[in-house]
This record gives sequence, structure tokens and C-alpha cells, in this order.
Amino acid sequence: MTGFLDWLHHSTSGLLTLAAVSIAILLLLIIRFRMEPFIALIVIGLLTALAAGLPVGTIVGSAQQASDSLLEDGFGGVLGHIAAIIGLGTLLGAILERSGGAQVLTAALLRAFGEKRAPLAMGIAGLIFGIPVFFDIGIFVLAPLVYVAAKQGGRSILLYCLPLIAGLSVTHAFLPPHPGPVAAAGLLGVDLGWVILMGAVCGIPAWFVGGVLFSSWIGKRIHVPVPEEMLAAARMDGEGPGTTTRPPSLGLVSSIIAIPLVLILAGTFGSIWLPEGSTLTGIAAFLGTPAVALTGTVLLAFWLLGTRRGMTAKRLSELSATALRPVAMILLVVGAGAFFGSVLAATGIGKAVAGSLESAGLPVILAAYVISCGMRIAQGSATVAIVTTSGIIAPTVAQLGYSQPQLALLVIAIASGSIVASHVNDGGFWIVSRYFGISVSDTLKTWTVLETILSVVGFAVSAALMTIL
Repeated sequence: MTGFLDWLHHSTSGLLTLAAVSIAILLLLIIRFRMEPFIALIVIGLLTALAAGLPVGTIVGSAQQASDSLLEDGFGGVLGHIAAIIGLGTLLGAILERSGGAQVLTAALLRAFGEKRAPLAMGIAGLIFGIPVFFDIGIFVLAPLVYVAAKQGGRSILLYCLPLIAGLSVTHAFLPPHPGPVAAAGLLGVDLGWVILMGAVCGIPAWFVGGVLFSSWIGKRIHVPVPEEMLAAARMDGEGPGTTTRPPSLGLVSSIIAIPLVLILAGTFGSIWLPEGSTLTGIAAFLGTPAVALTGTVLLAFWLLGTRRGMTAKRLSELSATALRPVAMILLVVGAGAFFGSVLAATGIGKAVAGSLESAGLPVILAAYVISCGMRIAQGSATVAIVTTSGIIAPTVAQLGYSQPQLALLVIAIASGSIVASHVNDGGFWIVSRYFGISVSDTLKTWTVLETILSVVGFAVSAALMTIL
């Protein structure tokens, strides 16, 4: 027995076996027993730590020093970095959605591009409006415009909905303030400005190949009519979910979406381009801190899109409370994933993984992508795939001395893997199928393939850039 424990705790093969068994049991709990991912991650983190022989005091601390434990450090370390960002980003998306900003943006693009290029307009709308809102909210808000545009064009709804959901999917996976990239950035220690830059560089080509080229090709080969009941509902609700006052201007909506991105980018790159120690550098660093940039933008949006347009303080409070409810589960999953990652680092599993990758000659970025793909296909949640993969790979990355741009590309590679091959275990699969009236078989032929194209192209661009930097 002593020999087995010594092999399990100290040998590379033993630690790798422990890691493989831990991940297999994690997937079993989530898939077979339908356990909430955050509970499953805590359970497996605790069991892995005990199996690796870590002292109980190290795992959970003591009554006098609980804050020194892996459990609290794992949760607190990453949540202190991302909780405010995810919460503020959610509030920004909520006020933009409730004010009718999505309809304003999409309608302007449809007018600018004309009826023949309406699918492209829908794709750009998804790409832009997907920055501040969650994937499913983007579909719920913009789907009525898809129904009307597809009916007027007299073509398959796939030509209009696929570009839209490609844009929403890319921004949700690749760009802050969405939970996945923000969590990965926190776990791998990379500035969000670099993630925004690399996410755009990798995401736009992926969107073009999947959302424009593939969508145009498949939409001409599979005809899906506009669901009449959905079209009728869209006509009845033509004014959208905004307030009773006139809709906001396109310039205002675009500015509110752009302000936090510009500030965060300025904060990240100001230290490079501006004189060190200057007042301007300090201002850029302060305003470009993600939490500060988003706080200012949310307050501005609440005033310009809410108070000035007739929303009472009570309505804004109710809007905030409603918008923040789903965030709790996201934060719990991220915190539990960070704890699992801290266990992997403390047990030496991270070093064992690094050594095995080095001996196998497998690039870390490829390993990260493959692990993320496996997690996504197995259990369906993109957020769980990103958080778990980042926790697995973080101890390895910490030893390699990657630059900030390289770390950002690694985040995008993990995010790319997290959206591959969406199928029946993914909630997004069913939202797309039911909301646009697509059969299950056609959803597999269209949405599942689209997500895989976005994944492969996003990873290919990130891997190519990694070889250059």
C-alpha cells in the first residue's frame, strides 16, 4: 500500500493517472448524475487533494487560519478579479437590451445594407451587440428582426439566423466582459486588453468563414421556413422590449458599447505607448481598469438610456436585480473551477502535465485546445470547459514564461475549444433549434457544423499567431 501511495503522490505517471481519474469522475458526476458543475468541481477538488496526500490544513485550513486554505484561496483569488467585471458587464447588457438598443442597431444595419445583404447585416448586428449581452439574450432580443427580414426576403431563415448566432457565439466565447474569457484571463494572469485585441483578431476571421461563407452556402441548400407563430408574435411585439419613449439614437448605442472596450485597451497599451510615470499614463491606467471602465459605462448607460428616457429608479433597480440573478451560478462555477485548478497546482499534477507535454513534443496551445474540446463535447457547457481547462493548464503555463500576447492567444485557443461541436447536451443547441423552427437533424447539420467551424478557425488563427510572437 505504501508503495502505491508513493507512486501516486510522487511519480509523473501516478500524478497523471490521478488527473485522468479526477476528470473522468468529474464528467461522470455532471453528465450521468446531473450534479451542478460547481458542486462537482468542489467535490472532485477535495477528493483529488486528499488522494494526492495533501494535508487537511492545506486543503481547508483551520478554524484559526481558514483563509490560507486552497479552498478559500482558489475561490477568492479568481472571484476577486472577475466578479465585478462579470456583474457590471451583465448590467450593461441588460440596460442596452431593455432600452431597445439592439433593435436600433439592427434596423440601422438592415437599412444600410439593403434587403439583398440583410444576412450580412444580421451577422454584423450579432457581432456588435454580442459584446455586451449573453448569447441567449441576444437571440431572444434579435430573433424577431430575423423573422421579419427572412419573411420579406422570401428565403430560408438559415440565411439570416446563422450569421446572427455566429456573431453572438464568437463574442460570447472570445471577448470580455463575457464570463468565459474573463475567467480564463484571471486564471492565466493576462490583461483583458490583450484578450480583447486577440479575441477580435481571431474571432473576426472565424465569424467571416462560419457566419458569412458557410451560412450562405448551407442556407441555399437547406430551406427552413419562418415559423409563422413566431412571426406573428414579432409583429405584435414590434416595438420591442424597450421603454415607451422613442428609441435611443444609433450613435448613443454604439458609443456605450464602445466606451468600455476603448478604455480597457487604452489602459493596457497606455503603459507601452505613453511616457512612464506621466500623469496621462496614470489616468489611462485608472480609467482602463476593467472594473472602473465598466462602472463608469454602466452609470452613464443607466442615466442616458434609463433615467433620461423615463425609467424610474425603481424600474432600474428591478432591472438590475433580474439581470444579476443568473450571474450567481456563473460565479460559483468559476470559483469552483479555480479551486480545482489550485489543487492541481499544489499536488504537482501541473508539473507532471508540463513534463509530459514537453517529452511528447505537444505544444501547450494545442493541448489546451484539445482538452477544452473534450470538456465541451462531453458536458456541453462552454463556461465549464473554459474554467476547467484553464485550471488544468495554468500550473503548466506558469512555468513557461509566456508574454501577455501569448497568454491572450492561449485564452482564445481554450475559448475556441469550448464552442466546438455543440450538440444535444448544450442548452444553446435547443435555443437555436426551437427559436428558429429548425428540426434536430437540420440543427446538427447547420448549428453544430457552424460552431465547429468557428472553433477550428479561431484556434488556427491563434496557433498561427503564437508561432509568430
